[in-house]
Amino acid sequence: MLNPADDAFRAQLAAALPERLFRPLTPAYLEEPRGRYLGQGGVLLAPETTEQVSEIVKLCAPARVGVVPFGGGTGLVGGQIMPEGPAPVILSLERMIRIRSVYAEENLMIVEAGAILQEVQAAAAAADRLFPLSLASEGTCRIGGNLATNAGGVNVLRYGNARDLCLGLEAVLPDGRIWNGLKRLRKDNTGYDLKNLLIGAEGTLGVITAATLRLFPRPLQEGTALFVVRDPAAALELLSLCLAQAGGGVSAFELIHREGLNFLSETMPELRQPFAERPEWMALVDLGLGRGEAPAALLEAVFEEALDAGLVTDGLIAQNETQRAAFWAVRETIPLANRKIGSISSHDISVPVGRIAAFITEATEAMAALGPVRVNCFGHLGDGNLHFNVFPPQGKSRADFDHLRPAVKRGVHDLVAAYDGSVSAEHGVGRLKVDDLERYGDPAKLATMRAIKAAMDPSGIMNPGAVLRA
Repeated sequence: MLNPADDAFRAQLAAALPERLFRPLTPAYLEEPRGRYLGQGGVLLAPETTEQVSEIVKLCAPARVGVVPFGGGTGLVGGQIMPEGPAPVILSLERMIRIRSVYAEENLMIVEAGAILQEVQAAAAAADRLFPLSLASEGTCRIGGNLATNAGGVNVLRYGNARDLCLGLEAVLPDGRIWNGLKRLRKDNTGYDLKNLLIGAEGTLGVITAATLRLFPRPLQEGTALFVVRDPAAALELLSLCLAQAGGGVSAFELIHREGLNFLSETMPELRQPFAERPEWMALVDLGLGRGEAPAALLEAVFEEALDAGLVTDGLIAQNETQRAAFWAVRETIPLANRKIGSISSHDISVPVGRIAAFITEATEAMAALGPVRVNCFGHLGDGNLHFNVFPPQGKSRADFDHLRPAVKRGVHDLVAAYDGSVSAEHGVGRLKVDDLERYGDPAKLATMRAIKAAMDPSGIMNPGAVLRA
C-alpha cells in the first residue's frame, strides 16, 4: 500500500534536500499530449545530479511514496503521469542535461538523461558523427524517456530502436542504489543484461540518469524522394527494390496516406504540399550513402524500374536540402495535424512486414463497418510499424464518437493479435495499454515481468500503475 507525498512527507524531503530542487507543480507536469489523462502529484522535484536522484529515492522507498519519472512529457501512452492513487513525487530530469563526454574515435558519447534529443543529435554532429534516433518530438523529448520507452522513429530500418543505440546506462534502482553501467564496451558478456532490462521498462524498475550512446559516421551523400505508389502492396515491392539497389544505404522508408494530407490541408493550409492532386498512397524514401555515390541517380533508377513494374505512377526527387526538408516536413507534421483533428482512437502497432498490405485492407474495412469514420494510416513501413489512427468525419469532434472508442480500439488490436503483431510498437505501454498487455501478452512473459518487478521494486514505488497493474 502506497502513501501520498503529503505535507508531512514534503517537510521530510525539505529537511534533507536543497530548496532549489523543489519546483511548482504546474499543469505541464500533469497533462499528456492527447488529453486522455489528467495526472496528479504531491511534490515536484528536479534534481541536478545522480546522487540527488539517489537521495530522493532513498527517502521515498521506506516511506512507500510513489516516484513518477518525468522526461519531456511527450509520451503518448500516459506513462509520465499518474491519474489515480496516492499522490506521488514527480521526479523531473530537466536539469540533468549535460553531454558528459564525446568519444568520436570510438563512435560513442555519454549524456545525461534530461538532454533533449535534438541537442544530443547536435552534439554528435559537432563531432562529425551521427546519432540517428529521430522523432517528430525530438525538439522536446529527452533521451532518458526515449530509452525508458525504447523509442523507435524514422530510422529504425537502418539503425534500430533506442535499445540498439545504447551501450550502457547509469541508473538509480528502487532502493536508491546507483548502478554505474556506463561502459564503453561493445562486448560485455558478464551475466544478466540489466541495461536492456531497464530500457523499455518505462521507469518501473529504476530511474535512468545517464547513458552511453552509439554514434555513426555521417552519410556523405543524402537523397530523398516521394513516390506515388499504387497501394501498400506496391510500396512493399518498392521497398525491396530500394534495398536491392541501395542495400544498407536506405535510412528510412515511410508510408503516407492521402488522409494525412487532407488533415494537413484542414489544419495547416499554409504548409506546401508536394503534389497538386493528393495521391492515395505515397512512399517517402531516404538514402544515406558514401563518397562518390549519387543518391539522386540511384533514386531515379529505382523510380524507372518501379514505373516499368507498375508499382509507381509519379514521383519527386529532392534536388537540394531545402526540398529534402520540405518532403520530411510533410511526414513529420502529420502527427500534429492528427492531434488538431482529434482521434477517436490511435494505435501504434506492428505486424510482420509482409502482411502489412493485407492488414491495412482488413482493418480499414472493419473500421468502416463501425461507422462513418476516417482512417489515417501511416508509418514506418520498413520495420512494420504503423500508426493506424481513427478519426471522426469532417465537421464532427472526437467527443461525438467517444462511444465508439472501445469498439474501435478492440477491433484494431484484436486484428493485430490475429496477424501475430504487437499492440505497442514504439510508444510503450504506459497506463493506456495495461489492459491490452494483459489481454494480448504471453502469460509466461507477464508472470516473469511481475516476478522481476516484485524482486527489484518490492514496495511498488517506481512509476506505480505503468506497464503492470499496481
